[in-house]
Amino acid sequence: MTLDAPSMRDARIDIAAVMGALGRKLPRIILVTLVLLAATFVVLMFMPKLYESSASILVEPRSNAFVRASNEQMPSAGGADTGVVSSQIELIKSRDTLLRVIDELDLRSKAEFNGSQSGFSPMGVLMQLLGRSNRPVSIDETVLNTLYDRMTVVQERDSRIISVLVRSTDPQLAADIANAVARAHVVRRAQLSLSDTADASGWLNEEIARLRISVEQAESAVAQFKVDNDLYVGANSTSLLDQQLSTISTQIATAQERKNTALGRAALIRDLLLSGQPIDGVTDVRASAVVQQLSQEKVRLQGERAQLSATLLPNHPTIRAIDSQLRELETQIRQEGMRVAETLEAEGKVEGNLEATLTADLDRLKQTASTATRDTVALDGLEREAKAQRDLLEAYLLRYTEASSRVDTNSTLPDVRVVTEAAPSVVPASPKTALILAAVGFVALAGQVGVAIFSELLSGRALRPVHGFAPAAPVAVADPVEPVAPVASVVPAAAVETQLPVVETPPQPEAASEDEPSLRTEPQSLLSRDASDVADIASSDTRALLKELTERRERAAPPEEAVPPPPAPPRQSVPGMVRYADLAADLVLGRTHLLLLADYGRDLPSETLARELINDALSKGLSVALVDAGSGRVGPIPGLSDLSAGAVSFGDIVQKSASSSFAEIAWGQGDAIDRNSARPITLVEALGDIYEVVVVLTGRVAGRSSLPLFADLGGRVVLVAANSEETDEANDIRRQLLDAGLPKVEIAALADLAA
Repeated sequence: MTLDAPSMRDARIDIAAVMGALGRKLPRIILVTLVLLAATFVVLMFMPKLYESSASILVEPRSNAFVRASNEQMPSAGGADTGVVSSQIELIKSRDTLLRVIDELDLRSKAEFNGSQSGFSPMGVLMQLLGRSNRPVSIDETVLNTLYDRMTVVQERDSRIISVLVRSTDPQLAADIANAVARAHVVRRAQLSLSDTADASGWLNEEIARLRISVEQAESAVAQFKVDNDLYVGANSTSLLDQQLSTISTQIATAQERKNTALGRAALIRDLLLSGQPIDGVTDVRASAVVQQLSQEKVRLQGERAQLSATLLPNHPTIRAIDSQLRELETQIRQEGMRVAETLEAEGKVEGNLEATLTADLDRLKQTASTATRDTVALDGLEREAKAQRDLLEAYLLRYTEASSRVDTNSTLPDVRVVTEAAPSVVPASPKTALILAAVGFVALAGQVGVAIFSELLSGRALRPVHGFAPAAPVAVADPVEPVAPVASVVPAAAVETQLPVVETPPQPEAASEDEPSLRTEPQSLLSRDASDVADIASSDTRALLKELTERRERAAPPEEAVPPPPAPPRQSVPGMVRYADLAADLVLGRTHLLLLADYGRDLPSETLARELINDALSKGLSVALVDAGSGRVGPIPGLSDLSAGAVSFGDIVQKSASSSFAEIAWGQGDAIDRNSARPITLVEALGDIYEVVVVLTGRVAGRSSLPLFADLGGRVVLVAANSEETDEANDIRRQLLDAGLPKVEIAALADLAA
C-alpha cells in the first residue's frame, strides 16, 4: 500500500482526555446547577401549598336481624372483590355524587374551585386563538374539573377499604370535602338500595293484581268442571261415587255373611234331626216360643212320671200315658226344629237375592267410576294449576308486605360505611421542595456532564487511533467458519489490520508555513487516515487530494535533518493497475456500483480484497451484498449453485453475515454453476437494485470462472494478483480478456493492501 492508503481501522476513547475536559468545565457545571436550583427554589416559593386529607370507606354487605326478612339469610362477607371495589370507586367519582358535594359545601363560591384564581395561561390563549379552547361553558363544569384534579380515589392494597384523598390550599376545606364525598356516597348507596326495593314493590303489586285474576279464573274452572262432570266431593274430601262404591261393597259383604250364617244354621239343624240327636241346644231352636212351651211341658211330664214311677210299674196305664205324651212332645219339638231350619234357609235365600242386587249395583257404579276417573285426572290438573297460582300469589303478597314496610321505614342498610373521617392536615402535600430540588440538581448535573462528554467525542478530542500490524508479505488468511454465518467460508469475519512502518519525524523548523499547523504537529496522524476518512474530507477528486497530501508531507519534512525512509523495492509499471485507495474511494463515493473480482493465482486473493472493500463501505453506512460465484467450496447451506439448478428460490440463498452487517450469497451445495441458467444474472441485477455496493467473486480465471456469465452486466472488472511478481503474468491474462471482448479490465495487487 502507498502512503496515501489508509492504515487506521479503529479508535478508542481516551478516558484521561474526557476527565480532563470535565475538570475544565466543572466550575461552569456547578455554577449552572446552582443557578437552576435557585430558580427552581424561587418558583417553588411562589407556588401555592396544597394540603391533603383522606377519608376511608369500607365496602361490605350489611344486614340486621331486626330489619331482615324472615326467610332472608345473612350475607356472607367474602374476600375483596376487585370488580365490586372498582365499581364503588367509579360511583364515588361520578358526576351526581360530586354535584351533591358541591351543593353541600357551596364550592361554586370558592375562588379556588370556580376558576377565579387560575390567572393568565399562555397555552389557554393560544388554544383560543386556534379556536380549540377547552374552557368549560358553565361554572359547574369548572368546579367539577377542578374537583376532579384535586381528588384521588384509590383502593388500599387488596382490601375493601377505599380512600378518598382531596387536596386544597385550605386544610379544613380539604377535610370537609373528603368527608362530604364519603357521606354523599353512603347516602347515594342507601337511596339506590331503597330505590331497588321500591321498584320491586311496584313490580310485586302489578304481579299480585294479575295473579288474583289468574287464581280466580283457575278456581272457577275447577268448580265448573266438577259441576259439569258430577264430581261432587263428600265428607273427608271423598267423591260421592267413591263413597257409594264403598257403601255397596260393605253391604254386599254383610249380606254374604248373613246368608252364609243362616244357611249354616239350617244345615246344622237338619243334620241333628237326621241323626236323631236333640236340637234343644241350638240357639235358633231354643229361641223359638213354641219350642220353649213344648220344652216346659216336657219337663213337667218328666217330673210327674218320675213321681209315679215310684209307686207304679212301667206298664201302668198312667205311666204309659205319660210316656205317650212325652213322645208327642218330642215329635212336636222336632217339627218345630224343622220349621226353624226352613226359616233359616228362607232367610239365606233372601240374603242371597240382596247380594245379587248389590253386586249388580256395584258393577253399574264401576262403569260410572271408569268414566269419572278420566274426569278426575283433568280435575287434578286444574286443581294443581289453581294451587300453583294461589301459592305464588301468597308468596308475592308476603314479599310485597315486607318490601313496602322497608320502603316506608327506610330500613334498608347500604353496603358501604364511613370508617375513617378526614382531619385537617398540618403539613403541605405539595410541592415537595426537597424532592424537586434534588431531581432538578441531578438532571442538571447529568445533562451537563453528558453534553460535555458528547461534545468531546463528537469533536474527536477524546478519541485516540488504534493501529494494527500487517505482515511483510501477503498471506492467505484462513476463513473462520461461524456456526450462524451463511457464507463464512467466503469472507472471514475479522479484517486484516495493517499499519504503516513507523517513520521518525525530526523537529520541525520554526520557519515552517503557518497555513500547515496540522502537518507540523501530527504529520503521521494525518497520513494514517483510511480511505473512508479521506473520502469524507475530499471535495471532489480523491486522487488529487491524495497527491496533495503526499506533496505536503514532502514539504513538511526538513531537507537536511530528515531521515529518508527505506527505498521501496523496484516495481515494473504495469498498464491497467489500480490502487486499493482509488478502488475504495470509487466504491464509497458511488462511482463503482457492481464490482467483479477475478483471481490470478491459487490463494484466491480477491476474498481478502473484497473483505477490506466491504469494511470500508460499511464504515460509511453503505449497504453491501457479497456474491460467491467462484470459490467452489461446497457448504451446508444453499447458495448460487443451487439457485442455478432451480433447487431453491431467490429468498432462500440471501443470508446475513456473521456480524449481520451485510448480505451474503454462498456458493451452495452444488459442484458447479449452471451457465445456461439466467437465474444468477437475475439475482445480481436484483441485488443491484436493492444494495448500494455489490461485489461478485468470480474465482480464478480458468475454465470454471463465472466471469463470462456476469460480464454483460456492465460491472467493473478487476483482476486480483497476490503480489507484485504476479502482476506481469496477470497483465497477459488482462490482455487476453480485453481481446475476448471485455471493454475494460484492471489489475489490483494484494501487496498494495498490505503495504
